[in-house]
Amino acid sequence: MTLQSILDEIRERPGKGEVIPIIDPVTEEQITEFTDCGPEAVDEAVARARAAFDAGVWQGLPGRERAKIMWRIADLMDAHLDELAELDSLNTGMPLAQAKMIIPTCAEFFRYYAGWCTKLNGSAYEVQMTGGVSGAYADMHAYTLKEPYGVVGLIFPWNGPVFNACAKLAPALAAGCSTVVKPAEETPLSALLLARLIAEAGVPEGVVNLLTGFGHTAGAAITAHPDVDKVAFTGSTEVGKLIVAASAGNLKKVMLELGGKSPVLIFDDADLDMAVMMASMGIFIHSGQGCVCGSRIFVQRGAYERVVAGIATVADNLKLGGPKEEGTMIGPLISAKQLTRVMGYLDEGKADGAEVVTGGHRLDRSGYFVHPTVLTNVDPATSRLYREEIFGPVVTVLPFDDEDEAIAMANDTSYGLAATVWTTNLSRGHRLAKRLQAGTVSLNCQLVFDHGVPFGGYKQSGWGHEFGREGVEAYMKSKSVWAQL
Repeated sequence: MTLQSILDEIRERPGKGEVIPIIDPVTEEQITEFTDCGPEAVDEAVARARAAFDAGVWQGLPGRERAKIMWRIADLMDAHLDELAELDSLNTGMPLAQAKMIIPTCAEFFRYYAGWCTKLNGSAYEVQMTGGVSGAYADMHAYTLKEPYGVVGLIFPWNGPVFNACAKLAPALAAGCSTVVKPAEETPLSALLLARLIAEAGVPEGVVNLLTGFGHTAGAAITAHPDVDKVAFTGSTEVGKLIVAASAGNLKKVMLELGGKSPVLIFDDADLDMAVMMASMGIFIHSGQGCVCGSRIFVQRGAYERVVAGIATVADNLKLGGPKEEGTMIGPLISAKQLTRVMGYLDEGKADGAEVVTGGHRLDRSGYFVHPTVLTNVDPATSRLYREEIFGPVVTVLPFDDEDEAIAMANDTSYGLAATVWTTNLSRGHRLAKRLQAGTVSLNCQLVFDHGVPFGGYKQSGWGHEFGREGVEAYMKSKSVWAQL
């Protein structure tokens, strides 16, 4: 399986819609192109998924047999690590070394959820019910069944193509669902190779159906389709709201992992060297194109100047470049559209009086590179740059005096995906973890992850949870059964 074979496959995929170019974000040159699949392809994919589900070719297998196949998927991913990493690196511009670190984590999703295939059991209850005027007791036996939802649509974004695909596919397959899968139109390449490996591992035909196209065409058709039972989506809050509206036709279930404007609280008793480095990487890694990136940093006043200067120093010393350029630490933004979005926020913020400590400009070279940017003196009440998700290497830093003020500032957002606290006072750390309105709170660490720990957002950062037991149960429904003894 070569890079050229993947480029040829995407170009040759049938479609009836608009031609979509795939652009290298480092050179700004076209890598290849493909045609939007069109609504008929969505209907056909859903029909294949439904036929496979109803026939029981996957969900009817014993859990141990599904587990063996999922383990083979992981082994094949390990064997093709270099190709998967190269595709994601080429498609997104992320450093090749970073992509190679991510792929083993992606493969592990299938091993982790393979273990759940034999443990998806309901519960049993012995119940005594009072019946009739006599008040006599009737012995009842009740139990629950865990059943796969059926046909699920999996729609994932461009910022981590293989990771996001595996995070959804692995639990959906473990649950026994059939799937219709749509990667982002900007980054479909690695999904093609992953689909090949899934088929090679032994997943029956019709269980995983890959579609390529725009979100507003293919994605919208999946979401609105009357024979799709559930949709799992990772992306922006704006699109998440459209998916909720589109799902109303058949009241399909929806799981959403959406945007964030994650706060980082740094107290003056923290290990400031560690806090500065981790907070910097927590926003600048992958050029800030991560939903959990800590884009709002709040620093206790006694450490404020030191932290601002420290983060600016890190920003100025990060090597930006292409995947194969020597010493590259972070890559470009994904597209010209994203570059325009990020620069628009920066230009508006500067016009509103934000102080640029460093950055705030595009690099003078080919590619969609923005210098990591540190801003102060923003107005929390009115600044869009402060309040809205930018998805770029842009961070605002503001001071606070005490815990109550820090919490008020951190929770003053429509988002609630993640939050971080840096302090050596462990009582304070655990106290603040309870008060922060976020689905994930990190104490003296940042960007940590494990397949077994649930992940989800508060407020407008999403519905439901991925990872862990919650992640596989999200693709299952419960049925209660009663029997009188």
